[in-house]
Amino acid sequence: MIATAAKKIDLSTLQLKETVVAINRVTKVVKGGKNLSFSALVIVGDPAQKVVGYGTGKAKEVPAAIKKGIEAAKKNLRKVNVLETTIPHQVLGRFGSGLVLLKPAPQGTGVIAGGSVRAVIEAAGIPNVLTKSLGSRNPHNAVKATFDALAQLREKTEVADVRGLPVEKL
Repeated sequence: MIATAAKKIDLSTLQLKETVVAINRVTKVVKGGKNLSFSALVIVGDPAQKVVGYGTGKAKEVPAAIKKGIEAAKKNLRKVNVLETTIPHQVLGRFGSGLVLLKPAPQGTGVIAGGSVRAVIEAAGIPNVLTKSLGSRNPHNAVKATFDALAQLREKTEVADVRGLPVEKL
């Protein structure tokens, strides 16, 4: 995979929408008993600008964990390359044992996705896409695999530059 440098995204111009994907109660056993805390996985995105990010937060209470997750997600925002209503080509994202397949869909199809993958796609502002979650259905792995797939999306001009061809020949 080609690593691209992430451009700094200005938060002041975005209308961010937050979605909590998973909240997990975590217990740490120590000498004096059990320490209870909460972990939250949060998706933040602006569908109009095609910008999305994810973050995790841990705290003693659920609202504090969600707030920390939102702050982490704002630092992890990415721009997504899309066509007018769908993605430009089919991609397979992978993280750990989680695999997420994203396929372009015609106008009017909607978002065909489940759980955590749906949250990422809707936050990214992609109105028509087909998805299939393969392998692990763990929310953390599914979200990270979806982000891997979205990072692989390329525009026609970018592909034409790499191949050294005019855009019309693609």
